[in-house]
Amino acid sequence: MRRLANAANDPTRSPPDPVDSEQKLRVVELLFFAYRDFTGEPDAALAGYGLGRAHHRVLHFVARHPGLRVADLLEVLKITKQSLARVLKQLVDDGWIEQRPGPNDRRERLLTLTDTGANLAKRLADLQSARIAAALAELGPDGAAAVERFLFAIITPSERASVAKMLADAAQTLADASNASHAAPTPE
Repeated sequence: MRRLANAANDPTRSPPDPVDSEQKLRVVELLFFAYRDFTGEPDAALAGYGLGRAHHRVLHFVARHPGLRVADLLEVLKITKQSLARVLKQLVDDGWIEQRPGPNDRRERLLTLTDTGANLAKRLADLQSARIAAALAELGPDGAAAVERFLFAIITPSERASVAKMLADAAQTLADASNASHAAPTPE
């Protein structure tokens, strides 16, 4: 008995896992089902244009971060240049995205959505936002904050600061755009 007491007080020993294995596996499985349904409607909408999920990710991040550098998009998506090149070429050729050289380094490519691309990105975001809003409504007033904390905790710890910065930058871009559209015209 004394041995068990000492083992429980041993600071080098990991504490028992409060979440059982079956519960963790249920969460994994629920994430698979949630992702399936979260992407299902946008996948169907994109299929009509000959586009897929990889195109959706590019459209999403360019919509949220206008002027995004190709190098930064590669870092965000964690894909190879070759993988992105095929998807980006189609989006540019089909008129969804524009590429411009950087202001200081002409080799740098900055990405923005065309009006058509912005409309598609908004349509896809609206589909997913409606699903998210319905799910959060079921969770109650503190649900959104809990979900955000959970999803953020899944992100690799070394990536969390850059993800937090991207989220803050996107929120600021949205606020700036909203303020610009609501600014009163100045008399001349």
